[in-house]
Amino acid sequence: MSTDTPGIDPLEALRAPRDPACDVFLTGPVFLDIIFTGLDSAPVRGTESWARGMGSSPGGVANMATALARLGLRTALAAAFGDDHYGEYCWDALEQGEGIDLSMSHTVPGWHSPVTVSMAYEGERTMVSHGHEAPAPAPVAGTSTGATGTKGTTGTAGTTGATAPVFPQCPPRARAAIASLAPGRSEPWVATAARDGALVFGDVGWDETGRWDLDALPDLAHCEAFLPNAEEAMRYTRTDCPRAAAHALAERVPLAVVTLGAEGAYAVDGRTGTAAAVPAIEVEALDPTGAGDVFVAGFVTGTLADWPLADRLAFAGLTAALSVQEFGGSLSAPGWAEIAAWWQLIRTCDRQDPAALERYAFLDDLLPTTARAWPLRRAVPTIGFRQ
Repeated sequence: MSTDTPGIDPLEALRAPRDPACDVFLTGPVFLDIIFTGLDSAPVRGTESWARGMGSSPGGVANMATALARLGLRTALAAAFGDDHYGEYCWDALEQGEGIDLSMSHTVPGWHSPVTVSMAYEGERTMVSHGHEAPAPAPVAGTSTGATGTKGTTGTAGTTGATAPVFPQCPPRARAAIASLAPGRSEPWVATAARDGALVFGDVGWDETGRWDLDALPDLAHCEAFLPNAEEAMRYTRTDCPRAAAHALAERVPLAVVTLGAEGAYAVDGRTGTAAAVPAIEVEALDPTGAGDVFVAGFVTGTLADWPLADRLAFAGLTAALSVQEFGGSLSAPGWAEIAAWWQLIRTCDRQDPAALERYAFLDDLLPTTARAWPLRRAVPTIGFRQ
């Protein structure tokens, strides 16, 4: 957890001595994100556009890992990092800045970090990315497959070690795992994690094959929850209504959660038939990068804390809404202090709907009694600046 966040542990009342040391495990590529904000419109061919704001931050899977850690969950990430300055910056930002366990991550000699340039305008974004698939970790004596590397805290390149569990053959025991599902692809670690007791949350992207076939997502069978957006959900279920899509998905997974953009989110518990809908919070969006990842992190937090379904949706939507008011995917994720500050502020605003405020009354039992300004680590113009 970031040293800038208060010591709130949302799972404190549920922890037991034999529980896994890791709350959430995830894996995937880490990008260096460069974000331009304050653009009046999309770049026009043959012209030069000037942005009023710019930031750099870890991106890709780092968005979700950071959001989880800032909500107080013990987060472990397995990822490859380049041995360039971008890779060093991303590693230090995640391990030292956010307290994320990178013992299953490794630095790849001679491999450069993937990079995404994101341009935010009119509440939307356009991205350009470049990168190459990372090679597998090199074999280490005494292990049956590539062991993970560890990186020193001095900013030097990673060194190889064999003390951590070997991934992906042996993912760590965890309360939850987040899997990125893709058509025709199965990751053996997902089945192993589910078999070891982890609740698997399935994230998904656009189906480039155009088939939109749930049977082409083999790891969906291991998922506790599936969290597509409205368009994805409707295409996968051949429905024309996001709510109908959620009910259809709940026949395939225990929890179906469909995000509705500006209309909020809708979820169905397939075990009980319970459904919940929560409207979105209206905010002035600076940069939507990573908002979906922050939503997933908020929902995972509420699920592991065993909150009612509607509270999980409300909390996930709130954290996502707070994140779009800052730029940078990972470092825009809110911590508990920012959530407390929002809750304190919103109750003092004129003309607030009492029923809408009641939707978030569950926060009273979670938040610190006093809120204060909190300088969380944010995206910076260049990675050469010290924070």
